[in-house]
Amino acid sequence: MRNLLLLLLIVLSTAGYAQTGVIKGKITNSINKEPIPYAVILVEESTLGTTSDENGDYTLSGLDPGMYNLKVNFIGYKPVTIYEVQVRNANATFANIEMEEMSMEMQEAVVTAQPFVRKEESPLSLRSIGVSEIKRNPGGNRDISRVIQSLPGVAITSSFRNDIIVRGGSPNENRFYLDGIEVPTINHFSTQGASGGPVGLINVDFIQDLDFYSGAFPANRGNALSSVLDFKFKDARTDKPAYSITLGSNDLAATIETPLTKNSTLIASWRRSYLQFLFQALDLPFLPKYDDFQFKSEIKVDQNNIIDIIGLGAIDNVSLNTDASPTEENQYVLSQIPTNKQWNYTIGGSWRHFNKNAYRTIVLSRNYLNNSAQKYTDNDESDPSKKLLDYQSTEAENKFRIEETLRENGWKVNYGVGAEWAEYTTTTFQKLANELTQDYTSEIGVFKYGAFGQVSTSVLKERMQWSLGLRMDGNNFNDHMANPLNQLSPRLSASYSLSEKMAINFNTGIYHQLPPYTTLGYRNPAGELVNKDVKYIQAKHLVLGLEYNTSKNSRITLECFYKHYSNYPMDLIDSISLANKGSDFGVIGNAPVISNNKGRSYGLEFFFQQKLFHDFYGLLSYTFVRSEFQDFEGNYVASAWDYRHMLSVTGGKIFKRNWEVGAKFRYNSGSPYTPYDIPASALKTNYDVTNAGIPDNTRLNTQRVEPFYQIDIRVDKKYNFKKWTLDVYLDVQNITNNTTEEQPYFSVERDANGVPVTNPDNTDYYIPKSIPNTAGTVIPGIGIVVVEFET
Repeated sequence: MRNLLLLLLIVLSTAGYAQTGVIKGKITNSINKEPIPYAVILVEESTLGTTSDENGDYTLSGLDPGMYNLKVNFIGYKPVTIYEVQVRNANATFANIEMEEMSMEMQEAVVTAQPFVRKEESPLSLRSIGVSEIKRNPGGNRDISRVIQSLPGVAITSSFRNDIIVRGGSPNENRFYLDGIEVPTINHFSTQGASGGPVGLINVDFIQDLDFYSGAFPANRGNALSSVLDFKFKDARTDKPAYSITLGSNDLAATIETPLTKNSTLIASWRRSYLQFLFQALDLPFLPKYDDFQFKSEIKVDQNNIIDIIGLGAIDNVSLNTDASPTEENQYVLSQIPTNKQWNYTIGGSWRHFNKNAYRTIVLSRNYLNNSAQKYTDNDESDPSKKLLDYQSTEAENKFRIEETLRENGWKVNYGVGAEWAEYTTTTFQKLANELTQDYTSEIGVFKYGAFGQVSTSVLKERMQWSLGLRMDGNNFNDHMANPLNQLSPRLSASYSLSEKMAINFNTGIYHQLPPYTTLGYRNPAGELVNKDVKYIQAKHLVLGLEYNTSKNSRITLECFYKHYSNYPMDLIDSISLANKGSDFGVIGNAPVISNNKGRSYGLEFFFQQKLFHDFYGLLSYTFVRSEFQDFEGNYVASAWDYRHMLSVTGGKIFKRNWEVGAKFRYNSGSPYTPYDIPASALKTNYDVTNAGIPDNTRLNTQRVEPFYQIDIRVDKKYNFKKWTLDVYLDVQNITNNTTEEQPYFSVERDANGVPVTNPDNTDYYIPKSIPNTAGTVIPGIGIVVVEFET
């Protein structure tokens, strides 16, 4: 055995030194996909370079394995920088590059490559991150939702959930797009009516890059109030098949990318979790299990027509581990978590037709969610009288969108229309506090429609850019929402270059979002729709910022923002705004509401981003945010997302022989919470149903947990062989084992048999008890990625 290990170490330590790598690709016009011949492609910080041939194809050879930045130039086009192209010597790396034509006015000026892509519609509040930045993020665990917590404006949480909380907004205010196709969620075990969950759904091996908008949303991206995440999937290999196996901290993944025909490709993956075995070994009271599947196929009909088909699906199950040790904390969790089965999918296709100065996109898609949950007193499913929750629901959306994008004479124009048919069904039985019971069946259909347009250009010799957009949406649920003029959403962006490296940026806009289907479909015991008069939620944004780009692949931004909310649904059972909900498992919005709640959030963001330069990279973000919504009396109070101060620092270095080391520090000043109404919580008729504390919403979010911080580290090592590669990483979360005391659990005293103890002073009540809720532990993770190429 010792000799075998020694041989393995010798092979790994000497692997690949005689090999060199290759980068291949095609240079094309971003609007019409025409090839750009004789473009110059240079490898940053080296003397290597080449030019594209008459078909736009290029090849860079003689590269040692590692990360490279590419700079591309051609007369009449804006210079482009492509960061962190991973080169392996097992096979060629493909990097297709699109270039944008310059206006005549810009061609007369001296133009240098900008280190960061800027979009006319969104000159600020837009962060772009590449797949390498996602994969190597310390503590990120190859999970998108965790990685973006390093960006400004995004809440840093101590919870193990992946809720995306942006600039003080609720987790249900975000929208997600994969290659222009909308998907309802990017997390497993998602909260219906919101978007969060504990584990990411997207396999990062599919991703080329991500555009994260925290404001200044383009007009063709609707139904969002806080953020838009626009993913671009990578193109599969066109030369030969490649296979990869990833053994991560949570799951096992298998991926294939291959050409199908001369003009079509496929990339597909399957992942299966083994969290259930880990949780059982750790003696945890619940056992999550998931599978997910995704694929992308691209068909190049000809030079002017491309069809993309994508699919994404998940199967999630949560079962209870009733054999876990009967500790107070385990018993509390077992009393709260229902058994849950959830599955969902999105499938869609887009057709892009390219003309000389324009392209048309037609998108058809369908997404579906099936969600069920059950809960019984003492988890005794054999006795129907002990049923506390029996929930079954489906959501289906069938979407169509057509849009045209035109560039000519320095103008960019985008316009289009969309339509959608949505269906929601539920059969709900749930016992609530105060002797209330929800027991109804509902089925609704909603037809939605919208139109949008946006025009952008530059003036003052390209020093000033501006973009004006307009969107309107409607649906047939009620008369108010049927009129698109009630949901008119104008937006204006502007950017003025103070110098070659510095700009001042501005955006203002009005955005609308439909309340969740759980709210639209809620019925009373008589079977009547209760929330027939709901309105679209509205948010008005105002953002002002400064941007400074250095000559060393880095930039610094400073932004101030203000958001004002109106028409937010107020839950009439809990007497709080839906804006305060969304970070728990289960369902939100299935209650009687009134669309009269208002809110506001405002703050300041500082961001420093260092792309790979001299083998160093880093991110530093600081956010100050205040988030306030009205309570039931109409007073502005802190919302559940009022995190105040947040700091994230990430940095790393690539060393020789393909070693890489990174670290991340995160801090927030503590999130607010609502204390319990102890008498109401201890009342027998309440506790026998809830088994938990009942918030005292007259003191909404008046208390705050202690500040949280965490340090994560990651070490990567890559081995390159002739026909395959091996990547090994160690990722340790919370290496200092810092703990944070969060809101205690409410429970009651129990006797030796686990039976709640009656209060001798008042037999209608149990004796209340508080159980500490400590968050934070060291979480080590080891990952192995094997990629094999066919010869």
